[in-house]
Amino acid sequence: MPRPVQRYQNVVVSGVEHVDAPIRVPSAALEAELEGTMIRLGLASGTLEALSGIGERRFWEAGATPSAVASRAAERLLARSTVDRAEVGALINTSVDRDFVEPSTACIVHAELGLSPEAINFDVGNACLGFLNGMALVAGMIERGDIEHGLVVDGEGSRFITEATVARLADPACDKQTFHESFATLTLGSGAAAMLLSRADLVGDGHALRGFVSRAATEHHALCRGQMDDMRTETHRLLSAGIALARETYKEAADAFDLTDDTVALYAIHQVSRVHSRQVIDVLGLDPDKVPLLFPRFGNIGPAGMVITLSKEAEAGRIAPGDRVAMMGVGSGLNGAVADLRW
Repeated sequence: MPRPVQRYQNVVVSGVEHVDAPIRVPSAALEAELEGTMIRLGLASGTLEALSGIGERRFWEAGATPSAVASRAAERLLARSTVDRAEVGALINTSVDRDFVEPSTACIVHAELGLSPEAINFDVGNACLGFLNGMALVAGMIERGDIEHGLVVDGEGSRFITEATVARLADPACDKQTFHESFATLTLGSGAAAMLLSRADLVGDGHALRGFVSRAATEHHALCRGQMDDMRTETHRLLSAGIALARETYKEAADAFDLTDDTVALYAIHQVSRVHSRQVIDVLGLDPDKVPLLFPRFGNIGPAGMVITLSKEAEAGRIAPGDRVAMMGVGSGLNGAVADLRW
């Protein structure tokens, strides 16, 4: 049988960085464009923020590509790292948003960063779980001795799909079912993140990555389906199935790594909305003071979100050496994972 637990002895996170998208887009601004439809469907003003808890989300400047913003985050990280970019042996891009169907976004970032021709590079797609999967792949390469350092990057942009969705919902032909199925798209935000993982003995101040637990509930694969310009979600069923998978995955991780609310200092969780985050906290029995909330001002930034949360907390000095950090999320499909870090 496959083993759901991966353990590492020689892997550390040697750096993490993020870049916030610069353009604030209030929920009220999106509703103003949908005023006619909302009146026609009997939806009160303020519904978007009331249901999601998202006051605003971010857009990149027009023309910004996933590779460009992922490269910004990686450049920030490499600029303050003791690891030379020539030593990076792997680059994995995990963004849902891509520059093209082909070539891979990873190869564009690889070129932008000027990494070694020997550095393997590729995209990993697994919805909002992609970054954790990328971390696990790089960690496995390091643990086996294939590479000494590896980068995981993610650049998410929500401008195009949000604008396309608003245009669709503003059409007089839009009905209530279409509006409800498209609602989750209006929660999406933009941002970029990068993480450098290294062999433990090669960096002096790394943060030990102890391992991952992963679980799948792929019988629910039809509950959220997205194209570049259109995402449809069965919100209530997706929430219910996702919370059930999160409960199972976290229980297994807690048993495997001895995670308790007393020993974990920070939960960096994938965040969709207020209802979703509250249910994760309540069902898993987490201390809400240990769950920084990103979504109210940034929306759902997909796989980059939990890494941006971690980076912001580290930047603000709210994580101390030796603190336990649990990174966890569930991605459409459904797949779930938890990572155990010692800062």
